[in-house]
Amino acid sequence: MRFIRQTFESFRFAWQALRSNLLRTMLSLLGVTIGIFAIIAVFTLVDSLERNIKESLSFIGDKVVYVEKWPWSFGEDYQWWKYFQRPVPTYNEYRFLSEKLENAQAVVAMAFKGRVTIKNNNNSMSALIQGTTLDYNKISEVPIEQGRYFTQQEVNISRNVTIIGSDIAENLFPGQDPVGKTFKINGLNFTVIGVQRKKGESILNVGGNPDTKCLIPYGAFAKMFHSINPNITISIKGYESDEGLQELESEIRGLLRTRRGLRPLQDDNFAINRPEAIAQAISGIFVVLTIAGWVIGGFSILIGGFGIANIMFVSVKERTNIIGIQKSLGAKNYFILFQFLFEAVLLSLVGGLAGIFLVYLLSFMSLGSLDLVLTASNIALGLGVSSVIGVLSGIIPAFSASRLDPVIAIRAK
Repeated sequence: MRFIRQTFESFRFAWQALRSNLLRTMLSLLGVTIGIFAIIAVFTLVDSLERNIKESLSFIGDKVVYVEKWPWSFGEDYQWWKYFQRPVPTYNEYRFLSEKLENAQAVVAMAFKGRVTIKNNNNSMSALIQGTTLDYNKISEVPIEQGRYFTQQEVNISRNVTIIGSDIAENLFPGQDPVGKTFKINGLNFTVIGVQRKKGESILNVGGNPDTKCLIPYGAFAKMFHSINPNITISIKGYESDEGLQELESEIRGLLRTRRGLRPLQDDNFAINRPEAIAQAISGIFVVLTIAGWVIGGFSILIGGFGIANIMFVSVKERTNIIGIQKSLGAKNYFILFQFLFEAVLLSLVGGLAGIFLVYLLSFMSLGSLDLVLTASNIALGLGVSSVIGVLSGIIPAFSASRLDPVIAIRAK
């Protein structure tokens, strides 16, 4: 009980010392404030980027592989001249895989045509048209807000029906319910059967922004555009384990090599892509940003830590007489040590809180599609680093104060 009471008294002394020297306190915590701001700002930026990218990738599916002509990788060893000579995947290959694959939950053929003008009376806009087969909603999110998804019959007979994005609904049918209404795509009438929930802008619009996209049956797309652009993508949904996905990739590779008549020593003339490859390619940027944040913030915190240590030595010098009086009245060494240690930690924590508050204010800034969110883990990290800096900066001055001889301390000038 006595120990707790004296610890609380040490904390009260430390608080009074900080309040009595406000200007010095403010100047001392600047270095820590800037350092914590730099570190937590970078961590918040990296976390927000990762979250934004994961949300973008969710629209191209989880545990999904894509069979295409071009691989999703870039670098010095990207042999584009070899990839250029590859044949494009075909609809017949999609049908072959959908019949033969045993480790797939869903197989989908899809094709894209960008910058297509769509019209409804005097309202028009440019949109991305995506033709797809029935199981597209099994490999990718299709959050229907109004209406419904395609039926088997609509896809089989290639009916001119479409699921549109929220921006298309707002532009072509302002103030109206678009479900059941028609508009023109490439001069042909299409009936709206569904409207997707608004997604908003994102850094990676892989597969196109759903808000400005028209989903239509693959057969309807082929009739309009395949004479111009016969290239398709085959998307295949695997099972939830990584092992199952690896087995699926091996099965796809074996079937396609057989289908295309490749000899054992010939390289694949197709690419099997996974969305995770995009995240891995970007992860290197995150690592660099994180290291840069630690380096920049580390220098500032180091300067701030030296500043706090210097102030604590000055405080010990100024209060040497008081320390002597306290010790002569029976104050234990830990009581004196805690006074100065608490003062250093409090000083550092205030600087850390100020840095975190600046990051919080930064989160209100508009950065386009990037939504900055200060997470509890980053707040805890900032406070933890501040506390450690306070302890390291204050431990030596506090220990030296606690070891002072009371007689010598009282006589000090």
